[in-house]
Amino acid sequence: MQIAFIGLGHMGGPMAVNLHKAGHHIRAFDLSQDACDKARTEGLTLATSAEDAVQGAEVVVSMLPASQHVEALFLGKGGQDGLLQHIAKGTLVIDSSTIAAATSQKVAKAAEAAGIAFIDAPVSGGTGGAIAGTLTFMVGGTDADLERARPVLEKMGANIFHAGSVGAGQTAKICNNMLLGILMIGTSEAMALGVANGLDPKVLAEIMRRSSGGNWALEKYNPYPGVHENAPASKGYAGGFGTDLMLKDLGLAQENAMAMKASTPLGGLARALYAAHSLGGHSGEDFSSVIKMVQKKG
Repeated sequence: MQIAFIGLGHMGGPMAVNLHKAGHHIRAFDLSQDACDKARTEGLTLATSAEDAVQGAEVVVSMLPASQHVEALFLGKGGQDGLLQHIAKGTLVIDSSTIAAATSQKVAKAAEAAGIAFIDAPVSGGTGGAIAGTLTFMVGGTDADLERARPVLEKMGANIFHAGSVGAGQTAKICNNMLLGILMIGTSEAMALGVANGLDPKVLAEIMRRSSGGNWALEKYNPYPGVHENAPASKGYAGGFGTDLMLKDLGLAQENAMAMKASTPLGGLARALYAAHSLGGHSGEDFSSVIKMVQKKG
């Protein structure tokens, strides 16, 4: 299958590589030359532009940072044509960016008018899941469009959930990431408290992991250095899922909560704490570095 892949960052790059390894013909593009160079070393064919990438594509996959990037790409900005004007009718667009549900719905409506199918399919699983091809996809779209997308999604992920109509995937994703942000702060507080009392962090983590406080951070992504060898915390909080990306997702959750008049007090507090953490000079570090806010100094 001929697939155009737009966005080759920490998540998009490995996802595109997995499609390539599965035998699909990939034409990829990213505005970052470094990202393109890295993708080329993985065997991907690079296009000269997004418009070039979609020529002849049966499926277009996008993985971009935020709502404004997705809207600008597909709908255009500053008088420039959007990518939808360069995609052939009948093509399927799979947007795996984490953005506002309203943005997904806006792009989907324009795509439908152009004779192009569109689903939102944000992911969970982090860079490790992207590399291993074990991501979870949360899909918003019609049954028919999901079935068209399934052979592509299955090469990048292990779990595919149909959340509902277009935009539902984004809603499910922000609910998940709001909970993730909250539980990471709670796990950080518990780890920091135990260590301040002289407990061995690995022993404490294992006790909590096997007890009623068990959660994903304790299982695979402990915020305390040295507990999980491959977690960002053990690598100087490099890589992984950045503080500012978590802050973005928590902001999307709060915007949605306000629109729905839903009560999310812990989500709001988590957003405020990550904002303070980012302003404290940790914007580029993995979000688990939030433990630094609660660790005993000295």
